[in-house]
Parts: sequence; C-alpha cells; structure tokens
Amino acid sequence: MTNLLDKLTKPVILDGSMSTPLEAMGEETSSDLWTAKALVDHPDRVYQVHYDYFKAGARITITDSYQANLPAFAKYGYSEDEARDLIKKSAEIAIQARDDYEQATGVHNYVAGSVGPYGAYLADGNEYRGNYHLTPEEYVNFHAPRIDELVQGGADCLAIETQPKLEEVLAILDYVQKTYPALDVYVSFSLKDPQTISEGTSLTEAAQAVQKYPQVFATGVNCMKLKWTVDAIKSLKRVTDSIIVYPNSGAEYDPQVKKWVYPPDAPDFGQAGPDWVKAGATIVGGCCTVMPADIQKLAEAVKKETNQEENN
Repeated sequence: MTNLLDKLTKPVILDGSMSTPLEAMGEETSSDLWTAKALVDHPDRVYQVHYDYFKAGARITITDSYQANLPAFAKYGYSEDEARDLIKKSAEIAIQARDDYEQATGVHNYVAGSVGPYGAYLADGNEYRGNYHLTPEEYVNFHAPRIDELVQGGADCLAIETQPKLEEVLAILDYVQKTYPALDVYVSFSLKDPQTISEGTSLTEAAQAVQKYPQVFATGVNCMKLKWTVDAIKSLKRVTDSIIVYPNSGAEYDPQVKKWVYPPDAPDFGQAGPDWVKAGATIVGGCCTVMPADIQKLAEAVKKETNQEENN
C-alpha cells in the first residue's frame, strides 16, 4: 500500500505555526476559535501563511482547522452549515496556495487537514493534559463533521495532531478506516515528558496502537518542548521507522505575562533539524511560535546535512 510519503524525498519538511504568522499580520487569536476566526475575517492572511511556508521549503502544509469544529463555531453564533463551509474553506485555501505555488515553481506539495483533539475545544489547556473522557461514539460525533469537510475540501491527508489521549485517537482512526479507507493520515501526540503522552500512556505503547491502522503513514509528537525532541524520536524509533516531529520553537509560554519567552538555554530551532533526522525522524517541522523564516532555516540545515537534492 503506497502512501503520501512515497511521493516525497525524505526527510520531508513540514510547515510551522499558523497562529504566530497570523498574529504578526495583526490577526486577533484570543477567542475560543483561535486561528479559525481568520477563516471568516481574513482568509487572505491564511492563504499567505500557507504560501510563505511553501516558499520556505515546506512540502506539507497543515490547514487552519485545528480549533475549527461545530460546537466551537456554534458558540459564536454560526449555523452548522456555516461552520461546515468554513471547515471546508480551510482546506480549499491551503489547496489554492499549494496550486498557485506549483504553477509558479513546478513543485507539487501537499495539504494535511488538521484534526485537533476534543481537549482543544475545551480551550482550557486540556490538549496538554487529557483530563476528559468521552465514549467512542461521542468522540466520533465531535470529529466526524470536521473530517468530512476536510475530505470534501480536498485535503491530501489528515493530521490527527496534538492528541493527548490514545482512546480519542483510536476512535478517530476507527471512523476514518470505516468511512475513508483510502485516506492517508498521520498521528501526532502531545507529551507529558519525552517518553509519555499527555494523559500518561507511554509514547511507545500509543505509537504501537496506531501502527495497526494501515492508513497511518507516520506517527510522532508535536507542540512539545524543543529539547525533548531527540529523546522522543528515540522512544518512537523502537516501534516505527516513519516518525514525524514538530516541536515548539524553544520559547516557553509564561502564563503570568501571557507571552512566549525564550529561556537563556533555548536551543536554536533552525539548526536542530539535522539532529532529529539523525535520530530517525522522517518528517520535521515546527509548532508554536515557529515562523516561515524558521522553517526556511530548518529546511536549509536539513538539506545541507543530508545532501538532499532539489525538491522533486
């Protein structure tokens, strides 16, 4: 069974943060909709973020749908049809940027539809704790509309990302396997520490569980401390050879001042990629506070280290 990875030269560069570039353009991201509000207010900015990541060397971009789900939109007065259209729009915007970049350069890239956890909808930091429990049916009822619209919008694969709970991921994968058996997906967990996902399950156990689904082309971690990345890869390497990692930039969030701050010993994100590849990562990118310029540095460092040919 071939998958999206078979179409790309390895290692593969993923994009970075959606929120940080949008905020730099003046976008307000403090509501529970987070960056999804830009789908309504400034879709042109969302398009620009995707395009800038392609220019920086990313081969896969992630849709602006992490916080886009029906209950979140309903809270702000959007009907189900309006919410579905906006989720679909997140895929269409990314695809337009992808197609325009291909027309300009001849390089064909890919779009991953972001499926954030139920914990992100709670908007209380639970995507990093996993202190909630739903039945498999309840998880599916929450996630299915977003997945359906991302597929309808043309996403090449799904990014089941920043996931704190294994039971939630398995419910999503069961739905995808039943409904879209040919759709590629990757799974990325949030972490409590380099060996443990946020809810407390070991990373290797969680990775083994999702590997049983043939549609999963990569398993990994994201939105964690930069300094945890190599150790997390080593844990994953025990159970899989197809590993995706996209940590935060090295800045750490200070709830007192409500800002991201760089500790004095923060590693250099742009130069860290080669170490991740050496440790066994297949797909590398960035999460919170990672900008297109950071992804460009990452891509250049990885290319130099691996002597990678020009994008195929």
